Amino acid sequence: MSNNNHPYHLVNYSPWPLTGSIGALTLTSGLTLMFMNKNMNLMMLGMLITLMTMFQWWRDISREATFQGLHNSLIIKGLKISMILFIISEIMFFVSFFWAFLHSSLSPTMEIGMMWPPKGIITFNPMEIPLLNTMILLTSGMTVTWAHHSLIFNNFYQTKNSLYLTVTLGVLFTIFQGYEYIESNFTISDSIYGACFFMATGFHGLHVIIGTLFLLICLIRHNKHHFSKNHHYGFEAASWYWHFVDVVWLMLYIMIYWWGS
Repeated sequence: MSNNNHPYHLVNYSPWPLTGSIGALTLTSGLTLMFMNKNMNLMMLGMLITLMTMFQWWRDISREATFQGLHNSLIIKGLKISMILFIISEIMFFVSFFWAFLHSSLSPTMEIGMMWPPKGIITFNPMEIPLLNTMILLTSGMTVTWAHHSLIFNNFYQTKNSLYLTVTLGVLFTIFQGYEYIESNFTISDSIYGACFFMATGFHGLHVIIGTLFLLICLIRHNKHHFSKNHHYGFEAASWYWHFVDVVWLMLYIMIYWWGS
């Protein structure tokens, strides 16, 4: 920073935005090909490019923050604001699904028999797997808060154990949701109910997977002693994201599983 006449960090030239966009294009094109022709080759290639980009981009950011000392207080303030704005944009993303579900359920049209759920749709029992997943995510919210407080109080082993528990609970949630999808009596093409249900819960499940990976990276970095009680923004961002995922699931459970069924 001594070579600059400003307190900001200007990143070096990086190939990762380009490879990330190529990976995203390949992945989405591969998904289309998979839906149309049941061919998963292009999708797997896109996933591989995206995962490699994620690994190397996170590696570079970890180096900048931990070893090169480029993330000063002003940079971290900007990162916090950007994370808050990102979470707000994600909230609005899910608001669109809630809006579609409420619009369709409060005034069912003639096309779906003027009833909700539409005729032929056998909904999930909210007291079974959905309730179990709710308890799993609420518990994971407590464990990630435990990890945060342990990190602030410089307790290495409690931070490690609670982070490990949080990642495990995230994986369990994904497994149970996958089992629920396998046992479902309806599909995404079964009227507006199926479309709203699988779009909302599916995108939430994707966010859980992303959040679990986010926390797993934090666990790996913590084991490498990258975090201190005064310098751990990477973990803070992951915990904010995880709490956002928790709150969205509560809304999904109440609105779609319990009230909407």
